[in-house]
Amino acid sequence: MDDRVLVGRVARTHGNRGEVIVNLDTDFPETRFRQGARLLATLPGGKEEILEITSVRFHAGRPILGLSGVNSIGEAERFAGTELWVPMSQQEELPTGTYYHHQLLGCEVVTSDGAVVGRVTAVEGELGTSRLVVVGGRGEVLIPLASEMCNVNVAAHRIVVTPPEGLLELNGDWR
Repeated sequence: MDDRVLVGRVARTHGNRGEVIVNLDTDFPETRFRQGARLLATLPGGKEEILEITSVRFHAGRPILGLSGVNSIGEAERFAGTELWVPMSQQEELPTGTYYHHQLLGCEVVTSDGAVVGRVTAVEGELGTSRLVVVGGRGEVLIPLASEMCNVNVAAHRIVVTPPEGLLELNGDWR
């Protein structure tokens, strides 16, 4: 899975013409979900196939997709729960100081004085308000992903944090 990026999951069918609604796992939905785009689909059960998007429209922030060869609700039902992927080579270039979630997952987190906080297990929130979920020997800690307190080194898979006084004590067993 290191050679691809998850961009969405099929939530359910939509209407009776074989369309599906997708829950997003990307900050670039207009790029990922456009007419003619091809996605690698991992269906429930593990089978993989390539899907071509024949139509797309957005409703409530989620894409509603028409897929090549899928023309009825019955044909679309088999895609419920399907993960949609693109090759890693199709990643969008990000602005300096922003990261893909997969780049942060598993990173070791230490304080500026060398205390081990733990490893990043999840990234929550939207761009600009993201927080790291870090699990370590003292429990789970939520740390805002702010450049003022986080020095991210993707290549070293390490994040050095300089948290404000009391932040770590608010959560986990840092008391």
